[in-house]
Amino acid sequence: MLTREQLEALEVERLAPYAVSSRNSRGRAYPEPEHPYRTAFQRDRDRIIHTTAFRRLEYKTQVFVNYEGDYYRTRLTHTIETAQIGRTMARALGCNEDLTEAISLAHDLGHTPFGHSGESALDEILEGHGGFNHNHQSVRLVETLEQRYPDFPGLNLTWETREGIVKHTTEYDVSQAGGYEPDKRATLEGQLVNAADEIAYTTHDLDDGLRSGLISVRDLRQLRLWQEALHELGLSERGFDEMARRQVIRHLINREVTDVLQHVDRGLQQLAIQSADDVRSAPRNLVGFSAQIESRNRELKDFLLERLYRHHRVMRMQTKAKRLIHQLFEAYVDEPRQLPEEIQEKINDDNRALVICDYIAGMTDRFAIQEHRKLFDPAIRG
Repeated sequence: MLTREQLEALEVERLAPYAVSSRNSRGRAYPEPEHPYRTAFQRDRDRIIHTTAFRRLEYKTQVFVNYEGDYYRTRLTHTIETAQIGRTMARALGCNEDLTEAISLAHDLGHTPFGHSGESALDEILEGHGGFNHNHQSVRLVETLEQRYPDFPGLNLTWETREGIVKHTTEYDVSQAGGYEPDKRATLEGQLVNAADEIAYTTHDLDDGLRSGLISVRDLRQLRLWQEALHELGLSERGFDEMARRQVIRHLINREVTDVLQHVDRGLQQLAIQSADDVRSAPRNLVGFSAQIESRNRELKDFLLERLYRHHRVMRMQTKAKRLIHQLFEAYVDEPRQLPEEIQEKINDDNRALVICDYIAGMTDRFAIQEHRKLFDPAIRG
């Protein structure tokens, strides 16, 4: 059986000089004995998986609400797909897979029910209290809100994992890195999660859009990324079936991952990166796409925004979701005794709005819908 010390030594031998080794972690906010056969970042990953917040991602919206069908992505499947892509890139570059996986698995823990429409509603509600940001909520969950250990609040994750969550940034994720050296860049592992997240949601939202019928193959003629994939695979619109769709999505993921790896490799050489500190101090992020793929991704993201995320069926659900969350909040504020006792005990005159929003943010889609019915439909038992 390998001990933790042996695993750490193997890490040092295997990892690239710019990777973050668990042996060199800055540690945890609350000192704990090290585990006999798990590294620090392995423990972080395992603690995240066992949280209530992680399990709830199964019933939180990616694009389609859970009751729309069993085959669409949820926040949980998106998170798992992000972690898979992140691990693949980390291994190819000699980065720390365990740290990359831990950040990936935690990056969406703070998401609300009903996706970004739910987040927008809570941001409006908390406008006078600093607003709501799911990145920041993810950090609060792992630092304070998850109560699983008697000796400290939260999960007591390593500094590097928490920093990676805080500095997670994509077009739909805004970083609030106060307290985590905001003047420095994320580790290469953290930056890889940013790219993995984008690759996962663009390709898989496209896949779900096609599966749902909200997007047709004919609609995609304008996208160079799509047309190039059809050409390289020898496919055409005629006879395009479920197997062809799977081939194209797989091809797109592979092409984008390969492009990121090549882009990172060039940057590491150009900037002569030799350490994790070099990554943090670099004049630009090292992880990204080539100019060609960046341009094609821009077309894809603009297309998804207009043809999928703003489709009238999706917009109707988003509008209903925002209304539902506002009504839940107003009902709880007007009469907090409608809340569970353990939530009532946390409320005082100064934190009422925040505590209620924390409670709502933790809800799954279906729980929020059921709770709304209990509060507003006299025929439903509370």
